[in-house]
Amino acid sequence: MSEETDGTQAAALLAVLALEEREPDLFVGQTPRTAMQRIFGGQVAGQALMAATRTLPEGRAVHSLHSYFLRPGDPQAEIRYAVERMRDGRTFSTRRVVAWQRRGDKDAAIFVLTADASAGEAAVAQHALPMPDVPEPESLPTFMELMAARGDETRVSRSIGQAVEQRLLEHPWDRPPKTYPDTKSWAWMRVFGQLPDDQAVHAAALTFASDLSLLGAGTARLGGGWGTTMGSSLDHAVWFHQPVRADEWFLYETDSPVASHGRALCFGQIWSADGSHVATVTQQGLIRSLER
Repeated sequence: MSEETDGTQAAALLAVLALEEREPDLFVGQTPRTAMQRIFGGQVAGQALMAATRTLPEGRAVHSLHSYFLRPGDPQAEIRYAVERMRDGRTFSTRRVVAWQRRGDKDAAIFVLTADASAGEAAVAQHALPMPDVPEPESLPTFMELMAARGDETRVSRSIGQAVEQRLLEHPWDRPPKTYPDTKSWAWMRVFGQLPDDQAVHAAALTFASDLSLLGAGTARLGGGWGTTMGSSLDHAVWFHQPVRADEWFLYETDSPVASHGRALCFGQIWSADGSHVATVTQQGLIRSLER
């Protein structure tokens, strides 16, 4: 993509994350035009995290979030994020955010998030997972190049991922079945364009991106790809270990240790391009076959 297009995509993501504060601790988010019949889960999680960080004391950054997807979001309706200030201690702050949408004549909760933040302190224990040795992102085909041969069946995938550049190590629609212990997958990602120097924005953008491919780990042992199954996130958690720039390349490793009863538990590890282990992600999702 051109620099002009890249900048437009970054601006589009910033517009999604730039919430309106309608009243104290109540924020409103909008949804961009999409081919989907429901709102992408990463959008709601990113917006809810932004709502939480807008209420934090100065100098405190979110180090973890835990969330549940309660109902599908309607892309035609605004989302209201109500923030509850649960704790502001000497070191830690905790926020609970409930996302609401109008359903007929009633309000319905579609998502709930709890986030914890701190100013950080001197480390006693300090260690991290080493970054895997994988090909550099520039040596891999672009996401749009992989999608081009598939035509209209990739329309939704292209719509969801247009704000985030992806370089996958395998084709998401034509994957051979994986067998233990070689069940991991990798993808390079970064936001198209440049984001401002605001760590809250980068954490929210990383949260947005972390929902793009994680549930695919649940079907890696089956092979095939995104065209044979449908999935829906049930819950999502992120731990932020180090500051990260979401507009610079980061490596996303995904795997699933267990799947049963229609649900898959998926893990993700994220490293910045310099090898720093910056985040860990977990998600449980519903997986159903499209061939029934």
